[in-house]
Amino acid sequence: MKLYRRDRVWYLTFYVRGKRVQESTGETDRRKAEKFYVRRASEVERGEYSQSARITLAQFGEQYLDYAKANKRSWLRDEQIMAHLNAAFGKTQLGDIGVLQIEHYKLDRLKQSVSPATVNREVALLKHLFNMADQWQLYFGRNPVKGVKFLQEDNLQIRCLSDAEEERLLNHCSPYLQDLVTFAINTGLRLGEILSLKWQEVDLESQTIKMLVQKNRRMLEIPLNAAAFAVVNGWYGLRKCQNVFYNPETGAPWKDLWLGLNKACRKAGLVDVTWHTFRHTFASRLIRNGADLVTVKELLGHSSVTVTMRYAHTNREAKRRAVGLVGGNGVKLVSLPPLQVQTGR
Repeated sequence: MKLYRRDRVWYLTFYVRGKRVQESTGETDRRKAEKFYVRRASEVERGEYSQSARITLAQFGEQYLDYAKANKRSWLRDEQIMAHLNAAFGKTQLGDIGVLQIEHYKLDRLKQSVSPATVNREVALLKHLFNMADQWQLYFGRNPVKGVKFLQEDNLQIRCLSDAEEERLLNHCSPYLQDLVTFAINTGLRLGEILSLKWQEVDLESQTIKMLVQKNRRMLEIPLNAAAFAVVNGWYGLRKCQNVFYNPETGAPWKDLWLGLNKACRKAGLVDVTWHTFRHTFASRLIRNGADLVTVKELLGHSSVTVTMRYAHTNREAKRRAVGLVGGNGVKLVSLPPLQVQTGR
């Protein structure tokens, strides 16, 4: 068994049953690579080593997406992320993807003005892909993403739309996009939840949505305000499938609405606006208008109020009103007479 370096990443070469095997340790540090070397040598000696399948990330991604469509409500987002991962690693064998390549991917995405949070979601999916490949016995070895640090996210900087920005954006959206943006702002649902919303989850009589949040397996109940109900009622008259929202041209659910939103934002002169911005806007407006954090937590489907606390700092107007109430309790303050300034003669 031999340990060697290629492009700063350490690799192993060894023989199993007369067949030469090359494997990336996924490490740029020699000490960590040597530990990997010892572990792999022990597995080969005991006859416990199993070689990973010769499969590229793109090939495995196709299998994973078939699984995600059957088991995940948010599979559309996974499909969008896979497009970026395939652009970088699609033709690369799973066993050849190492820590250094992933670090380069992070830097390249940041250079494209992608937010740290988005990059982290993409890297997190890559980590999940390796875990699934291991579970399906298509990949054996250390998950390379375990050696990658996630980027620091500034969760206190929340992008919300003002009323004027919302109006400007809607004026530059196509009719179907206007409906979806309006619905997102007035329900706080994630894009994946909106695109996968079924009519069986909508109660038109009580004007309520009742759905299971796949992210935390919690039941979510959202009353529809006038704006959201108007959107749903309009689509009810045009329904062609079990999905509330669908592509009118094909009659099938949408696969990607990011390009349409980005185009509308450019025309409206808006920056840093994503579909999650509408969820932030929904939550911030609730708090601004006096809703308590527990109610906001329930409407957003958060598992803990701690997550909802990130919106508390946006409630400046409510805080000002609350402080103003203290001044109305009838307490009289002692007024001191003005100072007498003596001047010399």
